[in-house]
Amino acid sequence: MELDRIDRLLLKYLQEDCKQTNKELSLKLDLSVTAIYERIKKLERLGVIAGYSARIDKESVGLGFLVFCHIKLEQHAKNAIGYFEKEVKRLDEVLECFHVSGDYDYLLKVVVRDMEHFRNFMVNKLTTIQHIGSTQSSFTINEVKNTTELRFPDDAS
Repeated sequence: MELDRIDRLLLKYLQEDCKQTNKELSLKLDLSVTAIYERIKKLERLGVIAGYSARIDKESVGLGFLVFCHIKLEQHAKNAIGYFEKEVKRLDEVLECFHVSGDYDYLLKVVVRDMEHFRNFMVNKLTTIQHIGSTQSSFTINEVKNTTELRFPDDAS
């Protein structure tokens, strides 16, 4: 789908604050409230806007220990991959899971309270999943950049 300049600006404003009213957005974009409403509905219907969520500060809810886990499967048969992916989706501690190229097969973004919580997660949950051959974990020292905002190439400055 080709997005026009207004759609891209609308998406930019929604990513900055999706709780803005259609009236606020209409003033920023010099369009009617109805036109804004229709554009948002169209973007939702087409799947460009996949959903809305609140960004929660991990530290403030006691989940400030962020770990990236590399997973290597023992085998790469379709059933092993499907089983692993189904099981990892059930783990609340896993925020994101990517099937990747390179030395490892998957990269997981895991959030827990502390090292003990992570150890329990590894021992009692993650490594109990069949077909995992090995894991390697990296603990974050400092979060330098964390955003969900997508920038469009022609908007880059």
